[in-house]
Amino acid sequence: MNLASFVRLLTLAAIWGGAFIFIRISAPVLGPVILIENRVALAAVFLMIAALLLRKPLNVKQHWRHYLILGVFNGAAPFLLFGFAALTLPASTLTILNATSPIWGAIIGAVWYRHPLNGRTILGLGLGVAGVGLIVGFDHLAAQHHGGIAIAAALLAACSYSIATNYAKSAKSVDSFSNAHGSMWAASLVLAPAVPFASVSAVPSLGIVLTVLVLGVVCTGIAFLLYFRLVKDIGGASALTVTFLIPVFGILFGSVFLGEVITRHMIIGSIIVVAGTALVTGFNPATLLQRRVASNA
Repeated sequence: MNLASFVRLLTLAAIWGGAFIFIRISAPVLGPVILIENRVALAAVFLMIAALLLRKPLNVKQHWRHYLILGVFNGAAPFLLFGFAALTLPASTLTILNATSPIWGAIIGAVWYRHPLNGRTILGLGLGVAGVGLIVGFDHLAAQHHGGIAIAAALLAACSYSIATNYAKSAKSVDSFSNAHGSMWAASLVLAPAVPFASVSAVPSLGIVLTVLVLGVVCTGIAFLLYFRLVKDIGGASALTVTFLIPVFGILFGSVFLGEVITRHMIIGSIIVVAGTALVTGFNPATLLQRRVASNA
């Protein structure tokens, strides 16, 4: 991995870690439905402009069902669930629970493809469960009103991402950019019927409006472009390491900008979750480095 790719990786992790800060700030004001509808719609418009500049056709008639499935499971559902969870949980906790997505992916993949889990994966799953249990078991928010429901929603959101990932592996071949572009339009159309029934708790301030704008354009649209550039340059397995870095930025940003308390059990639990995720995904820093050196030899 060269310096440029490493910088992109850190930037992407910081952007996606920051996304949970913006969700935590704006969800209590706008509500999950209106917030996420604006997020995916802004991302869709941004990616449409990029598609026009890059001359990448969407081929809606041919792939609309594919975009719809991705739009639901990789956009509308997880974004909405995290938006709901953000009404109760701190942003730092949300980023840690989001890191369980590869763990859910291993479970769903084993059932989907009927492949037995090996010892390494089982150990990783156990660590992931233990890490989440440590985080939410000692978190006083879990005992508050709707705390348990919020935790379940965040875990279900991570699971939804995994469903989309496993579906994409067996789906028709569509380039990654079009997947992102088409799925954001599908997500916005799926959520649109619920908007008239949603309400805001207060008139959005200029700060909230800017927060939503950054969440849609930067944390979704630009983030997708960064991610797909990483996949192209260093491969999907290497790009997946962003999952391990997001909680670091989420916890840091939550502490600095929202005054969230970083507790010992949160740090230990997040380390355990990341270790479990690394085992499940088969990530090995030493092996990755050897491959990179060999490829540059």
